[in-house]
Amino acid sequence: MSADAGRAISRRTVRLPGREFEQLLGAAVPSDHARQTVADVYIDRELGRVASRRWRVLDLGCGAGGSVELFRAHDPDVDWIGLDIPGSREAGARRRTDARFATFDGVSIPFADESFDLVYCKQVLEHVRHPAPLLRDVRRVLAGGGYFAGSTSQLEPFHSLSLWNYTPVGLARLLEDAGLSLLEIRPGIDALALIARRVAGRRSRFEGIWARWWGGRSPLNRAIDGYGRVRRLDARALNATKLVFCGQFTFLAARRP
Repeated sequence: MSADAGRAISRRTVRLPGREFEQLLGAAVPSDHARQTVADVYIDRELGRVASRRWRVLDLGCGAGGSVELFRAHDPDVDWIGLDIPGSREAGARRRTDARFATFDGVSIPFADESFDLVYCKQVLEHVRHPAPLLRDVRRVLAGGGYFAGSTSQLEPFHSLSLWNYTPVGLARLLEDAGLSLLEIRPGIDALALIARRVAGRRSRFEGIWARWWGGRSPLNRAIDGYGRVRRLDARALNATKLVFCGQFTFLAARRP
């Protein structure tokens, strides 16, 4: 029996935590690697594909506007606009004046059809009061071939007036209903790490540890990697398993015609 056949039999006979996600999300569960990710990876990937013109980017729920620096690191001439609701606590902390900012009602994006190549939305959807109509408007303002990319919460404790926690399947259905196609979904920091952070408090002496966990491997994700080595799981099965237990996950979607 080949090694590949042995792994296939093992995955059929052992009930894997992420098996349902593999089946329900299909190719959106990546098979290239199973590293923990943050939404910033899509700035590197998607903006890097365009070299011939300025990219038009909308940061949906921009807060203080820090993402403009990440985009400008790739393209100093990027056409970046930050959008948030009036009274947002995060936007209220904004001090920068070197970028364009706008406000809206949380549903109707105040720009013309097909205005943007990328709508970037990092850890915002869990705070949106009416996600379904907002996502339909995201699709409207995306140009043909445009992307909707970011991250959101799944098993994250209540924070900053959060309203929802999404499952990967739930977000996939919302995107589909809005006219967007989910291309991939990846696990972020694990839920237990976020619960521990909430227990300890955001200003605890351990804050530096959590900062490292966001950009590296949080403890439960590290344990799942070990489990995967024992079970000889491929990257896709590892991603699906981490998605079951993640506190946050990233997503990349495209505008459907």
